Amino acid sequence: MKVVLISPYELGRQPFGLAEPAAWLRARGFEVICIDLSQSSLEDHVIEDAGLIAIHLAMHTATRIAVEALPRIRALAPRAYLCVYGLYAPVNEAYFTSLGVRGVLGGEFEADLLELATRVREDDLPEVFHRSRVEKLAFRVPDREHLPPLEQYAQLLGAGPEPLTLGFAEGSRGCKHLCRHCPVVPVYQGRFRIVPVDVVLADIAQQVAAGAQHISFGDPDFLNGPTHALRLVRALHAQHPNVTYDATIKVEHLLKHRSVLPELAATGCRFVTSAVESIDDDVLAKLEKNHTCADFEEAVRLMREAGIALAPTFVAFHPWSTLDGYLGLLNKLIELDLIESVPAIQLSIRLLVPQGSRLLALPGFDQLIGRFDPKLLGYPWVHADPRVDALHRTVQAAAELGEQNSWTRTETFTQIWEATHKALGLDASPIAPPTSAPPPHHSEPWYCCAEPTQQQLQSF
Repeated sequence: MKVVLISPYELGRQPFGLAEPAAWLRARGFEVICIDLSQSSLEDHVIEDAGLIAIHLAMHTATRIAVEALPRIRALAPRAYLCVYGLYAPVNEAYFTSLGVRGVLGGEFEADLLELATRVREDDLPEVFHRSRVEKLAFRVPDREHLPPLEQYAQLLGAGPEPLTLGFAEGSRGCKHLCRHCPVVPVYQGRFRIVPVDVVLADIAQQVAAGAQHISFGDPDFLNGPTHALRLVRALHAQHPNVTYDATIKVEHLLKHRSVLPELAATGCRFVTSAVESIDDDVLAKLEKNHTCADFEEAVRLMREAGIALAPTFVAFHPWSTLDGYLGLLNKLIELDLIESVPAIQLSIRLLVPQGSRLLALPGFDQLIGRFDPKLLGYPWVHADPRVDALHRTVQAAAELGEQNSWTRTETFTQIWEATHKALGLDASPIAPPTSAPPPHHSEPWYCCAEPTQQQLQSF
């Protein structure tokens, strides 16, 4: 039986969300077709005879694209059993069920996906098949054989004279923490799962053989299990001493495990993404980030001492935003010399409130949001100060224009800086040009909840 796995979008990287289940399914004799909609259209593949079509929902953007693609998928394969799986599947279960999707799998989905495929092959079709479990799995090495080559995906820039080819790996899944706005929390509820070092290294080895020069670790937080993380990077460096890597680590963990930062640098860590989210301590407390603005500043200092670039991310617009507060964020980035470390899209991110979000339990938060909007896949909100929403639109437009015109981050930041002053009725002072080269970064900016572009929506 043919199983079609579809990735609408996975941050510009070769889709791990297809490679991992493909290994499970092929091991049981299924014919597996992997489709990455960022690289090809549905018409480029034969899917009309598929018994099962499963769409990976790794992030909000991918989920929005999947919704738009469903009618075309149905038209091409009207008899296929439809399934969605991944982090954003269970929180949108009701909506996808209303769209005729019968399988909804979240958390550690591989075994459930294999069970579903087996039942479809045996003509034991379940009316609905909804699972969201986080039980430990016996992980397999992802099967990347039939995916587009790594050279077609995002690259690492700023780490040398030439771009480096990116690979991707997971050392763990889930997260110990319960940040209110995080999409991992509704599924994993504070639990995380370790992927054995030998499995991760085998996946990395096959990517290095395929040309990968830098590995991006996709763990929600690389230091949830610091002992495991160190074992992994030590082994990586021993086996592939010229391969570098990056990871995502909370500010809280950067401070708590500051003693390991020099070893991360020594084993090839080029930069760390950290979800700073805000410089307002009251907002950080609402989000339960477990760090303060002062902690963020300390993390910047520690990372520079260690020789690792810090790539902070932000939820720049939310119901508690103020114009003064937004200007304060821009000033903080200037003060900390981080302008070139923050892609413009991070300065336009608007708080997403999906089904199951812990924000919904925050006292008084229900007064700030509207009713759930299936098209938005979240609860809409309008800021009490119309000037804040107007500035958000201006910042978003500047980020898109900068991307289209290949502006430097400083050039786009300057546009946002001037627009923010204009919104406040102030004159903007000139911004000094950066004194150093941009830090290492992916050619595709890191984000998980921006609006899909028209090009992405037309990819299928």
